[in-house]
Amino acid sequence: MTTITKHVVALFLCLIVSNISAQETEKENKKDTIINTNELIKKKQIDELIAQKAKVEIQERNYLKADIKQINKQLEEGKITASEAEQLKKEAAKKRAANIEDKKSIIDKKIALYKRTPMAYQTSLPNEEGGRLIRIGGADEKTSDDFFYIGQQKYDKPQIIDKRTTSNLYYTLGFNNAIGDGQSLGDSPYSLGGSGFSELGYSWKTRLFKNTNFWRLNYGVSLQWNKLDFKNDNQYLVNTNSNIVLQNFNGDLKKAKFRTTNLVLPMHIEFGPSRKIVKGSNFKYSMRNKFKIGLGGYAGLNIGARQKLKYKENGSLVKEKQNGGFEMTPFVYGLSGYVGIGNVSLYAKYDLNPLFKDQAFEQNNISLGIRFDLD
Repeated sequence: MTTITKHVVALFLCLIVSNISAQETEKENKKDTIINTNELIKKKQIDELIAQKAKVEIQERNYLKADIKQINKQLEEGKITASEAEQLKKEAAKKRAANIEDKKSIIDKKIALYKRTPMAYQTSLPNEEGGRLIRIGGADEKTSDDFFYIGQQKYDKPQIIDKRTTSNLYYTLGFNNAIGDGQSLGDSPYSLGGSGFSELGYSWKTRLFKNTNFWRLNYGVSLQWNKLDFKNDNQYLVNTNSNIVLQNFNGDLKKAKFRTTNLVLPMHIEFGPSRKIVKGSNFKYSMRNKFKIGLGGYAGLNIGARQKLKYKENGSLVKEKQNGGFEMTPFVYGLSGYVGIGNVSLYAKYDLNPLFKDQAFEQNNISLGIRFDLD
């Protein structure tokens, strides 16, 4: 395990150094992405308004035809005279012409307002009552801290309320593998490119000290999915007298994948700067675009294991799912950590428990990916 520990420590150090050196570049890239996407949405909105402008004249002309038809009906029924009918038609034409001019002017003002609006991903125009919008991320400090926002624009404002404990969903995905003591990734029988992992969880974050937000405890519950793909296309896992080994498939094996599912309770000590926002007697700590590091681990239960095989038999393609019987370690636990800026982090985890129990050669799962905190 000494070799593995050295690898894990080296991995964390590499993540921290690379993240610090790329911090400014990531900020600029994120800003450029928001600006570029915002401009695309604005162009689409303006194109839609221009199309509406073209429809205004057609719509009002149709209304005028309906007005004239109604006037002629009144004339035929003897309710008005010919001179009165002529006067009503002139008034109707004048009203519809004014409507065309006013509606086009309103649309032109909307176009100008869209061009001036700095909000990212805004999909509707603000009005006196507060327009509805859909936002992903935020362009500045004038919006709420929510990563996703759907609702009235007037409520999309920073909430100056001190909450010592906050909560959010998070999602992680990346590369996965399994190695034994003294083994490197190059020695592993599992493919690095085809193997992957994902994690979906709900976490709580509590400020540890009353007057500073630098130290925080991040804890929660999550589901982990670890997938292993084999380097040798013709090999798969076999239980031989409770010994899990890779064997050559007796036939034309097209694909073999192995996946485990764990239910775990992660916990991390998170630290990093934040900005204190004060408004009157209220205050809050904002971590928007702030650097953070989280170090800790997880513990839980293995709740499933499945191997998928795809092979040809008698000229037909067969898909087989094998559930259970893989001698999985029932209790899982390990080390994990992340470094990032704002809602996006580099994430790594390493299982301290062996993948399969009571084996002559123990293997431990290791993963590296990206974590998204969906505040």
